[in-house]
Amino acid sequence: MGQALGCIQVDQSNVAIKETFGKFDEVLEPGCHCLPWCLGSQVAGHLSLRVQQLDVRCETKTKDNVFVTVVASIQYRAKPESAQDAFYKLSNTRNQIQAYVFDVIRASVPKLDLDSTFEQKNDIAKTVENELEKAMSHYGYEIVQTLIVDIEPDVHVKRAMNEINAASRMREAASEKAEAEKILQIKRAEGEAESKYLSGMGIARQRQAIVDGLRNSVLAFSESVPGTSSKDVMDMVLVTQYFDTLKEIGASSKSNSVFIPHGPGAVRDIASQIRDGLLQGNAAE
Repeated sequence: MGQALGCIQVDQSNVAIKETFGKFDEVLEPGCHCLPWCLGSQVAGHLSLRVQQLDVRCETKTKDNVFVTVVASIQYRAKPESAQDAFYKLSNTRNQIQAYVFDVIRASVPKLDLDSTFEQKNDIAKTVENELEKAMSHYGYEIVQTLIVDIEPDVHVKRAMNEINAASRMREAASEKAEAEKILQIKRAEGEAESKYLSGMGIARQRQAIVDGLRNSVLAFSESVPGTSSKDVMDMVLVTQYFDTLKEIGASSKSNSVFIPHGPGAVRDIASQIRDGLLQGNAAE
């Protein structure tokens, strides 16, 4: 009904291109406009001023001959003051932007090796944005932002990179484990050395105390019993310790210790005792 009366509506964030008898007349802003069709006025088309996004996948090769797929995200929009150029100068904006992206990426990435490509992806994005801005500004478009959202190496290259990384981390882990075991062994050896040192010091002090005690006992006994020598006192001490040992062994119900002579002639004495025992047993029978 509005078109029949020569009125049109332009939505927000859009502009309309007005032509008179096929020639550009003006850009219509959002709102209601009167177009007397009887005077040759008509709307040639509408142009969106919203930010649009174009994702471009570009396959290229790095300096070290690795094929990668670079995914670039281009955010762009038509400039309101250049709506005429944006409408008339380009027939397919998305294809035009994609062609420029291909050109810049395939000129930049082959100068870098694979690792540098990942490290300098922001620089690549900035280069693409600058080149697009210079090219598309002549056509009435503004490049809002350019992002390199992904860099995908070939699946075999990716698997090899993961294996290299895993091997490197395993090597580091083995090195750290060996170093930890080395430190543990050193600390254990130091602890054992310190323990043996302290044990030796304790044994030395114990023996020194025993010697001091025996010396004091010998001196005291010699003074109390005139005519006794030091040898007599030591013999008595040894006999006393011997009987104390027998008492302790006999006090235990689970003792399995047997005392036998331990001198050089002990074997001959034991053999004689066994032979005499056998002879006495045979005689009794």
